[in-house]
Amino acid sequence: MLSYRSVKELVDKAEVEGVRLADVILADQAEFLGKPQAELWQEMERRLEVMEQSVERGLSEVHRSVSGLVGGDARLLQEAISKGKLLGGQVLDGALLRAVAVAEVNAGMGRIVAAPTAGSAGILPALLFTAAEKLNSRQEEMVSALFTASGIGMVIAKIAGVSGAAGGCQAECGSAAGMAAAAVVEMAGGTPEQAGHACAIALKNVLGLVCDPVAGLVEVPCVKRNAGGAANALVAIDLALAGVKSVIPVDEVIEAMYQIGQSLPATLKETAQGGLAVTATGRRLARELAGQYRERPS
Repeated sequence: MLSYRSVKELVDKAEVEGVRLADVILADQAEFLGKPQAELWQEMERRLEVMEQSVERGLSEVHRSVSGLVGGDARLLQEAISKGKLLGGQVLDGALLRAVAVAEVNAGMGRIVAAPTAGSAGILPALLFTAAEKLNSRQEEMVSALFTASGIGMVIAKIAGVSGAAGGCQAECGSAAGMAAAAVVEMAGGTPEQAGHACAIALKNVLGLVCDPVAGLVEVPCVKRNAGGAANALVAIDLALAGVKSVIPVDEVIEAMYQIGQSLPATLKETAQGGLAVTATGRRLARELAGQYRERPS
């Protein structure tokens, strides 16, 4: 856990000491866990390595889920990018591609880093590696960004939670976008205050986002929401780096996300009893998959 109770406390500490959010978070965790900073740094390096592997696997292989509902979209994006068909440009297209690639690895039972959850695992690595490519970032800068993301994530988890079953997809893909936005702003040379605004903007953009997995599986619409979360984070990053501020402070946005999550009915919180899960197609797919599972030999 993090000893800081809010993003504002983290930002204030970083600005008073003239350091990055990552430095504050690393020092705090070393003290809290009773471990040397060098050991924590090595652990984070290993997480970065797993993220990189999940990106590479998602781009080099077609990963299909057992249900067959998802898989192959990263390959479609790859082909479209190579042919110059897309409109978003190198950074947006790269982020979308990597987000879908990692989300498909997760759906195919591959190894990923839950950031903050498995269902939202594509967003942070997508932004991290795409931004690093654009900025020519060194590995140490990427590891530092992961500490920033983790600290922001721990504050969100403390105030609002990161579970779709408790708060809807705003708590999963929304939190991942907020974490990624703050981390990449700092990696791009932004201030701690700008990182906080980036997190707030990303969260505000998806307040109320429901969790409505078709057939109860973390596949539809989850994989494509990872792409949406990556795009959302990019919007927040660019706005914050330009000096745009969130009128509502980031910690109040996080509190609002919690209150909204509490207000959402159970049907819209990972139960597959509302939203896309109960559309005509959603119900049909659920029936078909249930039939397939019953027919499989034990």
